[in-house]
Amino acid sequence: MALTEEELCSQAGSVNEQLARYGVKFGIYKNGEFHEQLFPFDVIPRVIGHEEFSYLERGLKQRVTALNEFLRDIYSDRKIIADGVIAEEFIYSGSGYIAQCDGVSPPGGIYSHISGIDLVQGKNGSWYVLEDNLRIPSGASYPMIARELCMRSIPGAFTGSSTEDNRNYPELLRHVMDYVNTGGHSVILTPGRFNAAYFEHSYFAERTGARLVTCEDLTVENDKLYFIDYSGKKEQVGAVYRRISDEYLDPVNFNRQSLIGIPHIFDIYRKGNVALINSPGNGAADDKGIYYFVPRMVKYYLGEEPILQNAPTYLPYYDADMSYVLEHFDSLVIKDVAEAGGYGVVFGSKLSSGEKENFKAMLRSEPRRFIAQEVIDFRDIDIYEDGQRVPRKADLRAFVLMSDEPVVWKSGLTRFSRNPDSFIVNSSQGGGFKDTWILSE
Repeated sequence: MALTEEELCSQAGSVNEQLARYGVKFGIYKNGEFHEQLFPFDVIPRVIGHEEFSYLERGLKQRVTALNEFLRDIYSDRKIIADGVIAEEFIYSGSGYIAQCDGVSPPGGIYSHISGIDLVQGKNGSWYVLEDNLRIPSGASYPMIARELCMRSIPGAFTGSSTEDNRNYPELLRHVMDYVNTGGHSVILTPGRFNAAYFEHSYFAERTGARLVTCEDLTVENDKLYFIDYSGKKEQVGAVYRRISDEYLDPVNFNRQSLIGIPHIFDIYRKGNVALINSPGNGAADDKGIYYFVPRMVKYYLGEEPILQNAPTYLPYYDADMSYVLEHFDSLVIKDVAEAGGYGVVFGSKLSSGEKENFKAMLRSEPRRFIAQEVIDFRDIDIYEDGQRVPRKADLRAFVLMSDEPVVWKSGLTRFSRNPDSFIVNSSQGGGFKDTWILSE
């Protein structure tokens, strides 16, 4: 049965109603309050052909392999610094670098087990990497459940289809957890239901068979991590897919004010007695300033030319780039390297003359804090709105899972702007999402 766009569009309301019923939401904190809202789904999928995805797949594997090598290097031998590829000060002044991770080798030697790489496609068809997410990337659950609900709404819709089945993500995730497990159960550690991605935490716990736990369920004793069940029985844990930021993970070693961490979990991780997915300290590699150097990492560690390109980027940290940014300020987008979720993004052309001068002064005083990029004119993707197709800007978050080898999930999270005049697609900024269909032939 060939699935038609008309059939999909006819089920738009039904699928979104089911998503609401299943609690497919995200939460944000605003003005000290937690607000939970639906993540709007658009039924018209993004379709990527087999050959095009094969190209992306090769580039993503290459990029994530190089990023893992970079993390291993900067927390051990520091060869990339000794060889003058990246300045020592630039790496270690980044907010994502954690000095406590120096000399720590994670189980299996893997740092970024799950990488979310954000890409956009220009109108010329070229793909550009906008951002590398190596800490706690989220979003894979949304296209999975949306696909499942579309299949329920239109029984047999994908029978005989050439679209790759995206329901294997939990299997890939489980393989990652098992690969690095040091002995015992695998668990998914959530901060709780008021976290922005709690739906995803519970969904993947159900689909992978891992226990969904909070910090109260875990304890460190005799250099081992244990899960305490409802009866008080303790069972060893060997792998923790943690959805808690580094600073809140262990109140003994990091933020002493944290109420959602497990005391001493970092100590036993350092001894190799538990795997943490993703590894602490990964923020040193997904800092937007470090992004500038990823093509150099590919050449340095792998001896290869980068397959995927960065968006044209300037680093005000360098005098020549600072001069260029100040001279071409109106045509650039400026990003705070420590911000995420679409925050800290400033389009030079949108500022008043006074705001421009103030921002330029801030650039001069804090050059390590920002990068500047050429504004890429994304390829528009149609969405179904008010009964008609309308074009909107969209990106693609691709997921790369690392165990014995890197694997690129044959799907992805396509996010789009619901505002026709905006390039910002993040859910926290009001964006919606699509399923991503990868064709098998």
